[in-house]
Amino acid sequence: MHNRKRLIIALDMDEKQKALEMVDLLKSRVEVFKVGMELFYSSGGDIIKDIKNRGCKVFLDLKLHDIPNTVAKAARSLTRLNPDIINVHASGGPEMMKAAVAAIREEADRLSIPCPAIIAVTVLTSINQDIFTQLGIDGRVEDFVVKWAKLTKDCGLDGVVASPGEVSVIRDTCGPDFLVVTPGVRPDWAEVGDQKRFTTPAMAISSGATYIVVGRPVTSHPDPFLAAEKIINEIESAGSLG
Repeated sequence: MHNRKRLIIALDMDEKQKALEMVDLLKSRVEVFKVGMELFYSSGGDIIKDIKNRGCKVFLDLKLHDIPNTVAKAARSLTRLNPDIINVHASGGPEMMKAAVAAIREEADRLSIPCPAIIAVTVLTSINQDIFTQLGIDGRVEDFVVKWAKLTKDCGLDGVVASPGEVSVIRDTCGPDFLVVTPGVRPDWAEVGDQKRFTTPAMAISSGATYIVVGRPVTSHPDPFLAAEKIINEIESAGSLG
């Protein structure tokens, strides 16, 4: 995979025009942009079409998590927007994940459009071991991430969202073709923010991440293009999966 395709820029903003200006600025170097709750809820589904019309791909990051029937219907509706990646929460359970997979693939087939990659969020990178314990969950965060990654693969999904620290063991457990998307990536020169489990772009790629997701270190930088370029150079220094 070409290195510029491995960086996903998170458009974590609530103004459609501002988001599209960022896409226009970066699209010559970045192929995939993440549309999360903030932008999707403020701008609606047209933001996906607008980004794709610029020749880019969209990771629709809405983290679906509800009863299986509701998630299936929501996933079917979102598939009509033609994103390239859709995610759900692994903690919703196997029945929910299987319902989402079936709905997305059926809808894509019905519309004769490419089926988006379907991935599951494991444990948010803003949650560390202390918070995990406060939630009343016994065990290590890393163990649950790997367990949910395996469950995700068994349910027919294409990959997971996980912190960089769990990438290598997920890769060992789920194989080379399983997608591992890693938020919680912070270059040495960027502020950590609210991330608890994070590492550098080079370390994430070296561990086997398929994609890394970076938001504020690029979008809040005085020169976003330069910041993106620096991260791509760091990815290149770490090598590639092929």
